[in-house]
Amino acid sequence: MTDDDVWGNGVHRSLLERRAPRPHRVGILDSMARSKDSSTTKEPGRLKQMWQVFRMTRRYDPKATWYILAGFLVPVIIGIVLSILFSDGYVATMVIWILAGVMAGILAAMIILGRRAERAAYSQIEGQPGAVGAVLRSSLKRGWRGSEMPVSVNPKTQDAIYRAVGRGGVVLISEGPRSRTSRMIDEERRRVTKVLPNVPLITLNVGPDADALPLHKVARRLAKIKPMLTKTEVLAVSNRLESLTSNKLPIPKGVDPRKVRAKRA
Repeated sequence: MTDDDVWGNGVHRSLLERRAPRPHRVGILDSMARSKDSSTTKEPGRLKQMWQVFRMTRRYDPKATWYILAGFLVPVIIGIVLSILFSDGYVATMVIWILAGVMAGILAAMIILGRRAERAAYSQIEGQPGAVGAVLRSSLKRGWRGSEMPVSVNPKTQDAIYRAVGRGGVVLISEGPRSRTSRMIDEERRRVTKVLPNVPLITLNVGPDADALPLHKVARRLAKIKPMLTKTEVLAVSNRLESLTSNKLPIPKGVDPRKVRAKRA
């Protein structure tokens, strides 16, 4: 009888499996191997991460593909033209110029991808309460300090005022329509000017108004402000404003509601 005759019948196979069950140790080893594989799961590589970012950006910004492609092709074309003009017939010189154009094109494409991806990400949260706080938490350039928590909030409309401190001075950023936040930002300006009269103060507005600052340009707008303070002065101003914020909401006097006990019957 051949092996095909024996294993061709499913009944014979099931009988053999019942007579000779797998040892329990194998199951333990299999479970250990599975747990080891799950614990040592590798994170996606750099190229895979870039591909995921590109797919997300292309989904929310269809024009990003053309910008990235143009950013890559323009330096490559320039490198080819320069290789023809300045190589003097030397193949090595032509190759160097072309490679330089390719490297410059890759760098330009990555920069454009990063900018368009950041813009696409901000477009998903633009108009939502707390969007400015997310920018201040994750996208501030070096030398600037900001908090995702607003310094003033309107509980009815969810309009808020955020504050950033840097070498350019103090910046107050209103989140919401200018018609509703103008009074809030005026009050905060008076409060800051009272304790820091000699520090430059700038106000910005992020909202639905036509002349409002887009959310994705907040970090770049702060970076363009001319430095007026030293690092030591920035730290002192930040500490002074933090103390002002902590004193803004004093603890009410009287009985602590957390220590109140119910009356006994």
